Amino acid sequence: MGDKGQTHPGAAGRAQAADHPQSVRNVVLVGHSGSGKTTLVEALALTAGAVNRAGRVEDGGTVSDYDDIEHRQQRSVQLSLVPVAWDGIKVNVLDTPGYADFVGELRAGLRAADAALFVVSASDGVDGSTRMVWEECAAVGMPRAIVVTHLEAARADFEDMTRTCAEAFGADDPDAVLPLYLPLHGPQAPDGHAPVTGLIGLLSQKLFDYSTGERKESEPGEDELPLIEEARNRLIEGIISESEDETLMDRYLGGEQIDVGTLIEDLERAVARGVFFPVLAAAPASDGARQGLGTVEVLELITRGFPTPLEHETVRVTTIDGKPRELRPCDPDAPLVAEVVKTSSDPYVGRLSLIRLFSGTLRADQTVHVSGHGLADRGHEDHDVDERIGALSTPFGKQQRPVSHVIAGDLACVAKLSRAETGDTLSAKEDPLLMEPWQMPDPLLPLAIQAHSKPDEDKLSQGLSRLVAEDPTMRLEQNQDTHQVVLWCLGEAHADVALERLRSRYGVQVDVVPHKVSLRETFAIKSGGRGRHVKQSGGHGQFAICEIEVEPLPGGSGIEFVDKVVGGAVPRQFIPSVEKGVRAQAAKGVAAGHPLIDVRVTLLDGKAHSVDSSDAAFQTAGALALREAASDARIHLLEPVAEVSVLVGDDFVGAVMSDLSGRRGRVLGTEQTPGGRTVIRAEVPEIEIGRYSVDLRSLSHGTARFSRRYARHEPMPPQVADRVREEAREAS
Repeated sequence: MGDKGQTHPGAAGRAQAADHPQSVRNVVLVGHSGSGKTTLVEALALTAGAVNRAGRVEDGGTVSDYDDIEHRQQRSVQLSLVPVAWDGIKVNVLDTPGYADFVGELRAGLRAADAALFVVSASDGVDGSTRMVWEECAAVGMPRAIVVTHLEAARADFEDMTRTCAEAFGADDPDAVLPLYLPLHGPQAPDGHAPVTGLIGLLSQKLFDYSTGERKESEPGEDELPLIEEARNRLIEGIISESEDETLMDRYLGGEQIDVGTLIEDLERAVARGVFFPVLAAAPASDGARQGLGTVEVLELITRGFPTPLEHETVRVTTIDGKPRELRPCDPDAPLVAEVVKTSSDPYVGRLSLIRLFSGTLRADQTVHVSGHGLADRGHEDHDVDERIGALSTPFGKQQRPVSHVIAGDLACVAKLSRAETGDTLSAKEDPLLMEPWQMPDPLLPLAIQAHSKPDEDKLSQGLSRLVAEDPTMRLEQNQDTHQVVLWCLGEAHADVALERLRSRYGVQVDVVPHKVSLRETFAIKSGGRGRHVKQSGGHGQFAICEIEVEPLPGGSGIEFVDKVVGGAVPRQFIPSVEKGVRAQAAKGVAAGHPLIDVRVTLLDGKAHSVDSSDAAFQTAGALALREAASDARIHLLEPVAEVSVLVGDDFVGAVMSDLSGRRGRVLGTEQTPGGRTVIRAEVPEIEIGRYSVDLRSLSHGTARFSRRYARHEPMPPQVADRVREEAREAS
């Protein structure tokens, strides 16, 4: 790793297509918003020489266009890919947004990567959401390392931050989270802050000075070695404890001086196995400098310590009809299996799909099979189609640099796949395959929208379909009860980006309207009604009379229709007409315009005319009878109730339970889970949790998650029902 004190500037720079999986590293950057991930990516590209004369990153960029949204919001909102070359290795750096609303982009980055760099700010610490992502990576054994940024901040303390990381990430073994270097401080400034100008390697005991903008290696002075002795000994013990050589600890404890080369090899193996998590420091280069502090060390950790795609766990693949298929790990000569991890639109080349190849080789102009999982609940359809690869490329700033082919283990961009969506599988057209999808968070914030004008209405459907194709964490709903178009998002920032993309990318202007929940009505007591429809207007008249009784039924019963007519008062051929009229009126509602449910309607009596009675007349009479029965009865307004499950840290359990009670929720129980968290189960009216995803994030400092599912409809409290009716009258 970087502690060997070797750099390879001649092998650094622009990365294109790899020639073997062994020469690829796929690493995702993880960290909270503002931790410095994007700045670190730029510093790594600068150090690797992938810059132009203006000092801009050439080999970097995003798989989609440079979004003005990111400039306006002053944060990343999408996954971006920056490939650089170092020591003959192509490093695909995946920069992810740190804000919780864009966790779908983070999950895509984790799917495409083989290892993760957790970026933490020396001045801000480790937040709860970053800890949760660490646990997700730990659950699948993904190798990880930690990079501490913002060392220039007045409150920055690398040693203190290292201890914080060990506490946050080393729950099972704090000695597996240790620094490889300690920072060197320059002269103290008038404000008392001593800037970090270099690093000292704990294993090699070499100094790496970055104060001139170029990394310079030197020997430490006699007075500097004692400063690192304690940290060095702890690091050596941590490495040896994870060594696969069981004799190494006994030799070390026996006083033997373990060769530094042996320690570094064991360290690299432990990092690649995901059992040791080194802590490094990094800072961007100052103006005019070529190398930022610690960037060489980070690149050497990635290329020497992180695993190759060959070590990635074999993906689970099936045929289109669900039969399992075994694949050789990351073999360029095996059947083609690739996955779309990001879909977006580029202003220069149109639609772009970022893909990760897990098997086989993909060539430009090749025809492939595109298999979709059919996320019907999110506005997607099943699709199994053949499409021709328009062009293959790798990002190069705002442009795409063409490549002729991409091998297993590498990442690349594919242009103009018209049907492929994020999460889809690309495979050989003669051997269609399907990858198991990765887990995506459920969007729980509803955004009800309508076209701003008639021209917008014509373009809205296509714009929305493209939006959900790009982002599977969005869900499109055409609510048949409320007649609203609802875009379900992960949070307010996610919703803002969706609206902005509709406007700027697809030319659709929309208005946001209040979201409505699907209310229902039912009878609280038994009631009767008489429907009389008699008209004489020349020619055949209209004559139908029916008498009904309506009584409430248990929840979930729907509408029952019972015929108790005797003596042929209503001719047999018109009884279905009465039922049809009753059901049509029930669908429209009898009090506040919401569908009527859970009642039994009994037809008791009626009258007919030999000439003027008809199907239409008895339908009208049935509807009138139901309306009259409702006018004399107490009608309950029913609201949907959701079963909510909240996973929250123990420190916030009391606050969350109190908040749920304030939302008319009923707590059903709690359950302790590992990691100091509790699952709270409750039933809450849906009208009270429209913005719960936003409120819960604020309440728990971003550390809680929740899920919801429909449970049933039940009567609203009278005061709430009166308020809803009043709001409906005002809106109309």
